[in-house]
Amino acid sequence: QVQLVESGGRLVQAGDSLRLSCAASGRTFSSYAMGWFRQAPGKEREFVARISKISGATYYVDSVKGRFTISRDNAKNTVYLQMNSLKPEDTAVYYCAATQLLGTQTNGASYAYWGQGTQVTVSL
Repeated sequence: QVQLVESGGRLVQAGDSLRLSCAASGRTFSSYAMGWFRQAPGKEREFVARISKISGATYYVDSVKGRFTISRDNAKNTVYLQMNSLKPEDTAVYYCAATQLLGTQTNGASYAYWGQGTQVTVSL
């Protein structure tokens, strides 16, 4: 089992950068693939990015490719989401999640553990 705590969300202006962090408890962090999801008001939760357990292979939704970078530090039990060139449409609550399933896993139902979320607001 793993507990996840996100941080780093805040109000920024369009074009700014922001880095989200997700700290995981437990000694088995490296056995989980990690994902970032987001949910905007009135919209369904959306997959954003995923990073594999060990190799660091990444996968992104098309709307953030080239702007967002997911990374992990297994020694620190932390996964990051570096967000550059932020747009107002990136405004959402961002959640990190953990799964032991293999594959791309863009479906939230594939992730067993979730953090509480951190709010990112991008103004014009």
